[in-house]
Amino acid sequence: MSKKSVVVMPDTQKVLENLGEQIKMARLRRNLSTELVAERAGISRATLWAVEKGTPTVAMGTYAAVLHALGGMDKDLELVAQDDEYGRRIQDMNLKTPKRTKRK
Repeated sequence: MSKKSVVVMPDTQKVLENLGEQIKMARLRRNLSTELVAERAGISRATLWAVEKGTPTVAMGTYAAVLHALGGMDKDLELVAQDDEYGRRIQDMNLKTPKRTKRK
């Protein structure tokens, strides 16, 4: 079986690696084994190791399952893009202002 090839930007790869490291540290702080977390998440240990390395071919749902297996940390995903300042500025620039009627 061939591996999937995903092209990610270097900054995005660094974000994934940081996320993986944070997941690993959360598991270690809770003193949970890879076997237990993988079982709770419904994945193999090899997939958990891929998550902890920040591998970009791992599905987003798998990251969420691992976070959930660590004690409900998947709720943090709701914070992603919650306050989109840049998007709001773009949206505000595209808002049309009503034109006033001319006075006679």
